[in-house]
Amino acid sequence: MSLDNKTIVVAGAGGLLGRAIVPALLRQGAHVIALDSSPLIYEASKHLFVLQGDITNAASLEQVFDAGVREFSRIDGAVNAAYPRNEHYGRPFLDVTFEDFSENVSLHLGGYFNFMQRCVRYALQTKERFSLVNLSSIYGSIAPRFDLYSETSMTMPVEYAAIKSAIQHLSTYATAYTKGSQFRVNCVSPGGILAQQDENFIARYKTHCRTKGMLDAKDIVGSILFLLSDDSEFVCGQTIVVDDGFHTL
Repeated sequence: MSLDNKTIVVAGAGGLLGRAIVPALLRQGAHVIALDSSPLIYEASKHLFVLQGDITNAASLEQVFDAGVREFSRIDGAVNAAYPRNEHYGRPFLDVTFEDFSENVSLHLGGYFNFMQRCVRYALQTKERFSLVNLSSIYGSIAPRFDLYSETSMTMPVEYAAIKSAIQHLSTYATAYTKGSQFRVNCVSPGGILAQQDENFIARYKTHCRTKGMLDAKDIVGSILFLLSDDSEFVCGQTIVVDDGFHTL
């Protein structure tokens, strides 16, 4: 899965998944444009270009793509691992207000639409190969297992389920819309990723899995590298689930 000399934009490069994706791309020989709405800790190098930008802002994305092309001559693909949300995100279902639900869908799903639209414009204008990988979730395709959250302060946010399912359909929409072009888009749907969750939740979660249970961020990266590489040239409009069997067991 060589990515030698490919230039990849990573949105959400400072997040849990982004911090695993960026170094993995560099190890595979890619040039990386690391993008986040917050200042990033990465040190720029001849293979890594660090930018601060906002996927919910079309003008910001225009600047990001223009800067990336100036730095590396072209862009071959992108990964969207961004996670925009407001301060009230993640409340229990009956505590979520219409305003907060609408704002979070607008920020997260709207941001993914904005980013995907910019990628499609670039690919159609250049007529070159372009592979976009969107991050969805297992909860974009199955109902929440609420019993896992009992006796914890955690919940499965209703906004998250709505957004992640829509990202999958938005990706198939873009696939159909760009028929005949060199653009392709796929989703990766991770299961639960370790981030200092409640121990009871982690133990319960593992009972639904094959061996490991909750995954490390690095466990998701291989599927993303595959979809960015030429080895997956004819994979388009698909969702690859990486969850140690959680959605089937």
